[in-house]
Amino acid sequence: MADDRERTEDLGEESTYRLYRRGVELLEDGAFSEATVPLAEAARRAPEKSSVREALGRAYFRNRQYAEAVAEFEAVVATHPVNDFAHFCLGRALSLTGEPERARHHLALASNLQPQRRDYRLYRDRARRAA
Repeated sequence: MADDRERTEDLGEESTYRLYRRGVELLEDGAFSEATVPLAEAARRAPEKSSVREALGRAYFRNRQYAEAVAEFEAVVATHPVNDFAHFCLGRALSLTGEPERARHHLALASNLQPQRRDYRLYRDRARRAA
């Protein structure tokens, strides 16, 4: 916990955009846990930025922090209800937190928004069969 506080304090002077970019780079490099630190700070500073919240949700998901990922993707779909990727990720995270009904709803929305996406259909169909 002290390490997280120290890392957050180091971010104090950095711009929100630079925090976001650094977090995305860490996410792309596979450093999921490390990516959550600058992305969480960017989200704290700019909670209305869906790109920041989506990236933070992705980092949490990849770090197996599914409940935290749910919260971030819910924030994105609340302000951008036609964001297919956010619905897809929300559905996946919900399925891993034991909320199959809500997961099916968001996976179906993602699939309906982008019917050409085979991966969306695959997870939607898996969620239906698991019911």
